[in-house]
Amino acid sequence: MDLELPLAFEIGSLVVLTLILVADLLIILKRPHIPSTRESTLWVVFYVTLALIFAGIMWIVAGGEFAGQFVAGWLTEYSLSIDNLFVFVLIMSQFSVPRRYQQEVLMVGIIIALLLRGAFILVGSTVIENFSPIFYVFGAFLVYTAIRQAFPGDDAHDDEAKRENFIVRLIRRTVNISDDYDGAKVRTVVDGKKMFTPMIIVFVAIGVTDLLFAIDSIPAIFGITTSPFIVFTANIFALMGLRQLYFLLGDLLDRLRYLHYGIAFILAFIGVKLVLHAMHVNELPFINGGEHIEWAPEISTWVSLAVIVLSMAVATIASLIASSREKAQETPVDAAAAVADEKGTPATVEQPPAPGDTPR
Repeated sequence: MDLELPLAFEIGSLVVLTLILVADLLIILKRPHIPSTRESTLWVVFYVTLALIFAGIMWIVAGGEFAGQFVAGWLTEYSLSIDNLFVFVLIMSQFSVPRRYQQEVLMVGIIIALLLRGAFILVGSTVIENFSPIFYVFGAFLVYTAIRQAFPGDDAHDDEAKRENFIVRLIRRTVNISDDYDGAKVRTVVDGKKMFTPMIIVFVAIGVTDLLFAIDSIPAIFGITTSPFIVFTANIFALMGLRQLYFLLGDLLDRLRYLHYGIAFILAFIGVKLVLHAMHVNELPFINGGEHIEWAPEISTWVSLAVIVLSMAVATIASLIASSREKAQETPVDAAAAVADEKGTPATVEQPPAPGDTPR
């Protein structure tokens, strides 16, 4: 189905979203700090509410089908973006980024991601418009990605975070980089000599990671809608709340142990949906004589939305239940060791007196 939204709505939306992003960036540059849980929660609620308001306006302006596609696309990108956070945590840890300046790093990463995804969306929409069999390729790629996501191996996120090492080593060999950070500055002066700070390495690592995730996420959302505007705005809304979500979730990320299964199921579902759509609009001469395969079902937007919401809900609830059970089963020694590890002090646990011992 070819989607056409009012041009005034598209232009107005992009102008407003750009202004919000610029204002967000200026706030960070003016007052770098570690956001509190309350502040992060309010920002996440703000961006989620903003996305739902946008969907409501789209419903009024263009109809429920458009709004449904936006919500399904936004939720898909949001769930995939949460997976990005695991890698961002590793990158921040690997390069010892001061927590006070992590907001700025994440904001720069979000801007890089939007630019990269914008380019991917333009290319993807052009290819789709002129070569419909690309849906077979996208579908197969998403099913493969889903399998890789469901069975990642022990060090999957570490491997993901280290993929940029070649580029990082290349930069270190060709650019003078200081040993220490100078606030959030990219350039500094050491002994009268201008040098880059390690922050430039962090920006490159974040940018390369964003590129890798864009390769996975853009085909996924094209499985929900072929409208470049909906694809791009869904990405904007998914990424806008990502920085605050990073600080809000914090250690909770480690508790979401089944999240990758939920994401894998979503990717596999969209991959199958894309293959079915490719069969429905088939033009390849070696498949069904180049004729459309009419019996191939088209999965509706609302079914897609239900599958996405249910998958993430089941994965999240199952993760939290498993984490709670594990915590409840901890022995006193385990609990004391965990507290001692956090405080950096030896763990001591009072043991009950042995039989025959006289309490003092």
